[in-house]
Amino acid sequence: MARFLALVYGVLNYLVFLVVFLYAVGFVGDLVVPRSVDRGPPASAGAAIVVDVLLLGLFAVQHSVMARPAFKRWLTRVVPVDLERSTYVLASNVVLVLLFWLWRPIPMVIWDVTASAGRTVLWALFWIGWVIALASTFMVSHLDLFGLRQVYSTWRAQPYTPVGFRATLLYRVVRHPLMLGFVIAFWATPTMTAGHLLFAVATTGYILIAVHLEERDLVGILGDQYRQYRADVPMLVPGKIRRRAAGRIGPTPEAQTPR
Repeated sequence: MARFLALVYGVLNYLVFLVVFLYAVGFVGDLVVPRSVDRGPPASAGAAIVVDVLLLGLFAVQHSVMARPAFKRWLTRVVPVDLERSTYVLASNVVLVLLFWLWRPIPMVIWDVTASAGRTVLWALFWIGWVIALASTFMVSHLDLFGLRQVYSTWRAQPYTPVGFRATLLYRVVRHPLMLGFVIAFWATPTMTAGHLLFAVATTGYILIAVHLEERDLVGILGDQYRQYRADVPMLVPGKIRRRAAGRIGPTPEAQTPR
């Protein structure tokens, strides 16, 4: 029964993540969903900034703290090791739902691209960013990243085996294609409001800090192997890539969650 419940726990958290991910697309793009970065309960600019910054800060703290090895060691004293990743997904879902629900828009327009061609290009970049982010999770191990392999192993009463450290596809171009996809999606909009700009600036700043923390952990775990990968492949901006990096090494799935 315990193994079955672990499987249900992991699958439910993953299914909720899928809903949250789809809502996030609508939230950032102001598409379909009832509350978005530009649509929600009215508030003064000052109050909106305070609320939104606190929500973004909560997101950053949850993602970064729970991703650190020291916190994982503590958490696995409370929950089984195979449920650690699913618990991270659960906490991320809760924090994002709070952000979507409590976000206060700041409607002042910073820029508004009216030319049809310009709007088309920006909307195309918006969707490309989300596709890159989602596709990147499958280039390492989507099931590992969201805890499904871990709970499946528990259900089968088999030892969990990590997928290891390798570079495939976009991970040969940049070290953090998942984060690059998010940055593109957050900034590519034909109409940039002050609230959307706050969201884009804060999340981009967080990503730049988070990838440095993540890479420090990876160097500590993998040593020269990751140092060489870091020397061979750019962080976020595609550039010149040394041929020897291709197909050799790349980040582990659990190192690639936005945090």
